[in-house]
Amino acid sequence: MRLRLRPWAGRAAVAAAGISVVVAAAGTSPAQARPDDAATATTVMTRNVYLGVDIQRPIKATAGKTGLAALVALGNSNVETRAIVDRTNFPRRSELLAAEIARERPDLVGLQEVALWRSGPLELPPPFGTTPLGTPNSEQVDYDYLQLLLQDLRQEGVPYKAVVVQDEMDLESPAFLGNPALGTVTKGRDIRLTMRDVILLRSSSNLRVLDKGSAQYDTKVPVNVGGSRLDIIRGYGWVDVAHGSGRSFRFVNTHLEAFSSLAALGQAQELLAETTAAGRATILVCDCNSDPLNGTTKPTDPVPVPHWQPYRYITGQGFTDMWLEWRPANQGWTSGLNEYVDEPAPGSWTHRIDMILAKPGPGQRLDVVAGEVTGDEPTAKDPATGLWPSDHAGVVLTITGLRG
Repeated sequence: MRLRLRPWAGRAAVAAAGISVVVAAAGTSPAQARPDDAATATTVMTRNVYLGVDIQRPIKATAGKTGLAALVALGNSNVETRAIVDRTNFPRRSELLAAEIARERPDLVGLQEVALWRSGPLELPPPFGTTPLGTPNSEQVDYDYLQLLLQDLRQEGVPYKAVVVQDEMDLESPAFLGNPALGTVTKGRDIRLTMRDVILLRSSSNLRVLDKGSAQYDTKVPVNVGGSRLDIIRGYGWVDVAHGSGRSFRFVNTHLEAFSSLAALGQAQELLAETTAAGRATILVCDCNSDPLNGTTKPTDPVPVPHWQPYRYITGQGFTDMWLEWRPANQGWTSGLNEYVDEPAPGSWTHRIDMILAKPGPGQRLDVVAGEVTGDEPTAKDPATGLWPSDHAGVVLTITGLRG
């Protein structure tokens, strides 16, 4: 499905014009739990596991090209793209991530970029073949990030179950070296990427699942890849849970758009309109792709929107940035590593876009009693491969007050 640029830009531009700006206040001391909440503290985590490569590679390789030149650039770029996925070695990184999650034992985890990489026979578009570019039909599973992580969590002795799996982008294109017009094609195959965001629940948690749901955003970013228009699709998932017979709360997980602050703002508006729970608390975890300290704009946005605007929109709608209830912003950097996730320690942790935000229900007070950024210390790296668990760090917070 394609989205015209004008409606996409128009919806988000109207939103940007009327936005109220509220900055969450930073706190430096841990909040204290009330005694009646101590037994029902809830630990939540947000974790971008990294799809394994810069997804913009094929877009950049085909920029300004059409026809055969675009097809050749796309095919050759996809060979390199897929090789980087092998190099960033999710089977090993999954073991690191599983050990990290098992150590923290969160009740609920919001995962982003839970990729499913598949491959199949090379299918070229006309006039070199009969399959339209982008047809998603490859079924050979190369890496199922969700299956690998769940398996590794079981091996750690702390099993989890996936309670919400939201499919988003499902893209397929040819990968080859050479030129089909010259008959020099080698290493030919189709590469398929399905992106997913997932909510995990620890199997031993006393949380009961009451309801759940998920959807894709209407706000999508159109891009040109090899002369074809494609949409970058994002989405969200949510689950309603309760401790025993206690009051329920909603846990929401999302990945807002990385390449457009304008689109991320539109998605943030959709998210709150469609997932904020009435009459009870909402916990929102995300790769928000919105740095609270970054006021720059992205040159490709038809309407300039500051990087921080989606964050400010969410916190302006009654959500508190819960990390700032625990520690200052500069102790919570979560992003900045290189594409190959193998840079030397301590690593380039330069900004904070991975968030845990919360809005209490009527009469509730939510307190943070423990917190940590995970996967950012030199000890998190694999000594054998030199890989970090992800290009993001995780954030874990223990929150009280959700039952009352």
